[in-house]
Amino acid sequence: MPSPVDFNDRMLSLGLARVSEAAALASADHVGRGDEKAADQAAVNAMRRQLDMLDIAGTVVIGEGERDEAPMLYIGEKVGTGNGPEVDIALDPLEGTTLTAKDMPNALTVIAMGPRGSMLHAPDVYMDKLAIGPGYREGVLAMDMAPAERVRALAAARGCAEKDITVCILERPRHDDMIGEVRSTGAAIRLITDGDVAGIIHCAEAAKTGIDMYMGLGGAPEGVLAAAALKCMGGQMWGRLVFRNDDEVARARRAGIDDLDRIYGRDDMVRGDMIFAATGVTDGSILAGLQREPGWVTTETLLMRSKTGSVRRMVYRTPVK
Repeated sequence: MPSPVDFNDRMLSLGLARVSEAAALASADHVGRGDEKAADQAAVNAMRRQLDMLDIAGTVVIGEGERDEAPMLYIGEKVGTGNGPEVDIALDPLEGTTLTAKDMPNALTVIAMGPRGSMLHAPDVYMDKLAIGPGYREGVLAMDMAPAERVRALAAARGCAEKDITVCILERPRHDDMIGEVRSTGAAIRLITDGDVAGIIHCAEAAKTGIDMYMGLGGAPEGVLAAAALKCMGGQMWGRLVFRNDDEVARARRAGIDDLDRIYGRDDMVRGDMIFAATGVTDGSILAGLQREPGWVTTETLLMRSKTGSVRRMVYRTPVK
C-alpha cells in the first residue's frame, strides 16, 4: 500500500540513524553496570535531544508509556523542530534494559518513522505474535493454527523436515505449553530472556541468524516496531491484542481500538512507508554491540527504508572523553 503522503523519507533516514546512534552511545557507560533505570534514562534523554534536531512535526505514537507514566517520549508527545512533514514515530530508546545492565546479547536502540496516521496506536498491553521471514506465499501460516501445526506448515513450505525449523520464543512461564508443543515436533527453540523486537527481526535474516519463526506473547508496542522492521526487510507478521483486565480494555478503547478480537497483519500495523533504524548496544545476532577502546567508541546501525527496500549497515566511530 503506498504512503498517503511523501514524508521525505530519503532525506530523513540518515537523521533517524543519528537518533538511534545517540541513544546507544548514551548507554555505553551503563553496559554491565547493573542499573537498568539509569541505562534507560540515558538512552531516553539522548534520543529526545536528537529527535528535536530533526525538521519534522513528529508525534510519538509508540513510546515510553502514557503521559502520566512517562515524563519524556510519552505517547502523544510532539518532537522535532515543527518545521517539516507531519510524521508518526514509534520508538524504544533501549530495547533490553535488563540485557544492557547484565551485558547480555541483543540489546538495541530502536526507532521507526512514517507519515502521520501510518501506524497502529497500540496500547501498552500484551500482543500474541507470529512472524516469519520473506520468501513464503501469503497465508502459509495463520494465528488460529496451533504451535505444532505452524511448525509443520512452515517446514512444508520450506521443503525441509520439521527438525530443521528453529523457533524463537520469549522464555516465560506463560509459554511453557507452547514450548512443549513446538519441541514435540522435533523443531529447535531459541529461548530469549528479553527483546522480542530483535527476536522478530531475526526471522527476516534467517540465513544469518538461524531463526525461521517467532511466536508468543509480548508487548503490543514492540509488535508495531517489529512490524515496521519487517515492512522494510520483508516477511509476514500477525498480532492479536490480549487483555488481562478492564483497565487494559479501556486503554485499547482510548487508543481508538473497537474490535478487541481483531487479528492484525503486518500492513495493518504499519500502513505506509517506513524508515527504521536500530543500533546495537550489546553484541547480538543482528548487530554488533558498542565497541570501546581508549578514547573511542564504535557503533553499528541498521538503517532501512520500505519504499526502496534498502538495507544499510553503518559503522560509526567517534571520540569520547
